Amino acid sequence: MTDLLQPSRSNFLATAAALTGGALLPSRARAQAHLQSQGNVSMNDYVPRVVELLKSFESGDSRPLSFIDPAKYIQHNLRLGDGVKGLADRVQAIPKGSAKVNTLRAFRDGNFVFTHSEYDFGEPMVGFDIFRFENGLIVEHWDNLQKAASKPKHSMVDGPRIASDLDKTDANKVLLKSYMDEIFVQKRRERFASYFDGNNYVQHNPLILDDGLPGLLAGLQALAKQGLTVEYDGVHMILGQGDFVLVVNEGKFGGKPTAIYDLYRVADGKIAEHWDTLEAIPPHDAWKNDNGKF
Repeated sequence: MTDLLQPSRSNFLATAAALTGGALLPSRARAQAHLQSQGNVSMNDYVPRVVELLKSFESGDSRPLSFIDPAKYIQHNLRLGDGVKGLADRVQAIPKGSAKVNTLRAFRDGNFVFTHSEYDFGEPMVGFDIFRFENGLIVEHWDNLQKAASKPKHSMVDGPRIASDLDKTDANKVLLKSYMDEIFVQKRRERFASYFDGNNYVQHNPLILDDGLPGLLAGLQALAKQGLTVEYDGVHMILGQGDFVLVVNEGKFGGKPTAIYDLYRVADGKIAEHWDTLEAIPPHDAWKNDNGKF
């Protein structure tokens, strides 16, 4: 009886099969029927739906798959096949009962939801996920994961979790756009300190040991001496809600192509806190879809 009451991995996979071609309807009609079944989904439902979908990797619950538009879903995780089937294949590869997902932060910027989570699929990881909605359904997904690590003062995920200063979202996004452009594109290092309130800066990157602006600069210099220079080649996306802003960057770490996701907390117009993940971009011949990382 207990098994009947619990969401199962087989139910998850069966639902994925129905969404990706197991149903009798042709794909266009099936997608239309699926869309109509969603009814009028409020934007306020987007965040809880994403959190529920992420948790389904742990629970095996099939219901969150209905939040995805199977006819449009685009997957940017290069280690997964495209579409809903790629998700199902990933779940099937996880040993039963071994997956853990803990979403700590979740924010919405228009039709985009971005999250910050702890994962354990056999190895502890920290990751950011971005989902794009269209007509109430998820149609696109990006993510960036890094092996979990910690340091004496902070973990990769501790700190404030709830957005405030919601009226300052646009201004905070403009601030981070300017920061990335001036400091990392124009390389105007003399402007660096102007984006911070002295030493009132909390750093969660496990490779940079100390807080404060001097700690940031010393940490970056120490990494460079080890051949681990952080280079930013371009910003692909800036999303925000209130005092939290996520910047999606393409760059290099130690000379290797890398996706760099930086989450910032802004206080009184200054950068006050930073979390990030760096994930190496695999060579093209290792991609399981052709959608690109960004």
